[in-house]
Amino acid sequence: MNAFHKRLWSLLSVKSIVTLTLTAVFAVLSLGDSISQEFMTVYAVVIAFYFGTQSRKSQEDNYGNN
Repeated sequence: MNAFHKRLWSLLSVKSIVTLTLTAVFAVLSLGDSISQEFMTVYAVVIAFYFGTQSRKSQEDNYGNN
């Protein structure tokens, strides 16, 4: 399996689907100027979690499992 297919398959994980869905909702709400503080908090936590786990996975791949 080539790198493109691996990358595409990893986008089908639950956390990726949730992150992409929340990002789409964020974009729609921002166009309508109706973003609540509660949604911003949830969105920030989900994005931080997603990129935090991606960063950690990348570091583990580069330096081996610790």
